Amino acid sequence: MSVSVTSEPTMVEINGNRLNVLVLGDDAPGDAPEKPVMIVHHGAPGLGSMAEPRASFAAFADEYRVLVFDARGSGASEGNGPFTHEQWAADVDGLREWIGAERIVMAGGSYGGFISMEYAIRYPQRVAALVLRDTAADNANQELALRNALDSARVEIDRVKLDRIMSGTVRDDEDLRDCWAEILPLYDHELDWDKVRQRVENTPYRYATHNFAFAVNQPNYDIKSLLPGISCPTLVTVGRHDWITPVECSETIARLIPDAKLVVFEHSGHSPQVEEAERFQQVVREFLAGIPARQA
Repeated sequence: MSVSVTSEPTMVEINGNRLNVLVLGDDAPGDAPEKPVMIVHHGAPGLGSMAEPRASFAAFADEYRVLVFDARGSGASEGNGPFTHEQWAADVDGLREWIGAERIVMAGGSYGGFISMEYAIRYPQRVAALVLRDTAADNANQELALRNALDSARVEIDRVKLDRIMSGTVRDDEDLRDCWAEILPLYDHELDWDKVRQRVENTPYRYATHNFAFAVNQPNYDIKSLLPGISCPTLVTVGRHDWITPVECSETIARLIPDAKLVVFEHSGHSPQVEEAERFQQVVREFLAGIPARQA
């Protein structure tokens, strides 16, 4: 299907920080929206960017205005602190105001799922539906990921590099790149070394953002007690072979959010939206089609 792009990436000042933003769909920002709005948050602060959600969610621009962006301190966006979950959730709400939507579909994967859940908790009246992918509700996934990495028969992981990237103690952007290259072979169900090398080359490295997220935010991250308060329809998706946010993390989320739907993708690692793209899009469309209040 064809997807119309209504804007080139543009810098938008949100809460005193310029964010790199792109809107996919037929309407222009600021117009009264004819379509509901979906905001998609990338994962991996300091490593992620709009590139992944743009590729994975562009297909939904036939029914939604899809807003993707580089979060504060990631990609091409400015890096004015703080890099807290509270600030990142506030930035999402600033983007909601900028695009002119009363309510949104909030989507996010991995660390972007952390922020998506926190947004739904902090701004419940603004969320029509929540779409989560390969994420966790507390920092227990850190121990699970460490065990999975060290037990992997795929590659022999350098424990020192693994500890630096997982604890948020990388030295600079080059060190972050080196540590990222060490763990990237673990992410996909089917290992493709050409794709691994390409991702290493294309990743925008922002080590200060990464370090804050993993050294400051992660040790205290636990929103399990707040999840029963999420009242919007929620879809939880996860790859069966996800090493860093394993299936049990998604099972916990689906158990705690009332009436949440859990879908496990049997042939995926951390990225079913890429590894099983057609089925992922079908699952998300079917979920969203069943939401009476999808119109903002």
